[in-house]
Amino acid sequence: MFTIISRIFHFGFLNFKRNGLLSVATVAIITLALFVFGGLIMFGVITNSAVASIQDKIDISVYFNTNTPEDQILNIQQSLQGLPQVASVDYISRDKALDLFKAKHANDSTITQAINELNSNPLEASLNIKAKSPDQYATIANYLSSSTISQYVDTISYAQNQDVINRLAKIIKNIESGALLAIIFLTFIAGLVVFNTIRIAIYSNRDEIGIMRVVGASNNFITGPYMVEGFICGTIAALFSIIIAAPIVYFISPYLDVFIPGLNIFQYFYTHIFQLFFYEFIFGILIGIFSSYIAVKKYLKN
Repeated sequence: MFTIISRIFHFGFLNFKRNGLLSVATVAIITLALFVFGGLIMFGVITNSAVASIQDKIDISVYFNTNTPEDQILNIQQSLQGLPQVASVDYISRDKALDLFKAKHANDSTITQAINELNSNPLEASLNIKAKSPDQYATIANYLSSSTISQYVDTISYAQNQDVINRLAKIIKNIESGALLAIIFLTFIAGLVVFNTIRIAIYSNRDEIGIMRVVGASNNFITGPYMVEGFICGTIAALFSIIIAAPIVYFISPYLDVFIPGLNIFQYFYTHIFQLFFYEFIFGILIGIFSSYIAVKKYLKN
């Protein structure tokens, strides 16, 4: 058994070396596929960071009637924190709201004078609510509209933010769907190219395969070397893909940091390089091995 396996690997390496330009073309095609695959992963990181940055700026603000007891507002805050859709709930008291308003308009003497002339605080207490996902704000808004809570509420800012929230949720879904379709399409194209490349290699070795069948070699023994060749192509392509991606990510990282503060895409690439290589390695050898297997089986069947 060990002798058979060693021979399969020996012939696989021999095929890879002997096919020359075909092997180079196969590696190049898989490298391109893996490079785009890795690019989609990095694009996902970038879009997630961008979406997270936007999400931090979106919330629902609930303003309560000025006669609502603070204990009642804190009870509502506690009930909101128990909802699975809610990420955080911040309470802003009337006094804190006034302090924030004064700080915001500290340079406007007219507003400052008007506030100082008032005998009472005109601002309302509020709760700022952040959801775990943009498409969950509607559920939270419906909860706030229930009769037990709405009697204390003056206004809810969801209506003003609804268009932005819905647009953001739609963008996220479109990006996820687009990335999935791109990966499926890319896998199909790469597999098709490798399949045809292996078929050409098989055709060039048809006399040798014919002799192997005459002397009684099993289909598995004939198929094995081409699968090993596909494995070699996928492994080399994964290495090349990472090597090519590293300087490109390093170059574009400063430009992305300008548009998305706090995002260091090169740092992410560097800290996750082995994980990225593993994903590309698995993807690459699957393309190489599976395409080789199908090509050889199709030839042997004919």
